[in-house]
Amino acid sequence: MQITDILAQAGGLRSMARELGVSETQAASGAEALIPAILGGLKKQAQSQPSGLEGLGGLLGRLGGGSLLDEVLAPQPTDVSHGNDVLGQIFGSKDVSRAVAQNAASQSGLDPSLLRKMLPMLAMLVAGFVAKQQGGSAAAPPAPAGGALGGLLGSLLGGQAAGAGSESPGAAAPGLASMLDLNGDGNPLDDILRMAREAMR
Repeated sequence: MQITDILAQAGGLRSMARELGVSETQAASGAEALIPAILGGLKKQAQSQPSGLEGLGGLLGRLGGGSLLDEVLAPQPTDVSHGNDVLGQIFGSKDVSRAVAQNAASQSGLDPSLLRKMLPMLAMLVAGFVAKQQGGSAAAPPAPAGGALGGLLGSLLGGQAAGAGSESPGAAAPGLASMLDLNGDGNPLDDILRMAREAMR
């Protein structure tokens, strides 16, 4: 099952569409275009953590954990500053976030300004969902069998399995890297980072 399907089942896309004043179809199109970059950023973080996937789980907890998902699902307006905190951690700068939105606009046909508004909310949905599943929350959407963070991220990307069951920190990050390599070029975020650097010249 794709992560956009999971977020739709959880009500995340509906909540985001309502808050932004767009259709759920538009929200789903934006999510499909933006989420690969978010997952690519999570991959970068897992590789940079001394304890691999466990370190990534701890980082997500410090950023708000499962409450990030709850905030978007709640009826009141979402505090997107929490999403911007997640984006700042996984992308490093607003320039990269803008490049991600621009790249997603070319894929989805949606306005870049709308995608820039979607991005922090999607970051909260994805980070919150991952944190809830890692913590074993019964209130979260259905988790893949096994429940390990590596297995979860692999399932979100279409059921690919790559070292998800390993307890070794050294083995965890390469497994996650292969799961998050969406286009086969070794790093789904490289092109976006390059776009951002060119935009700043």
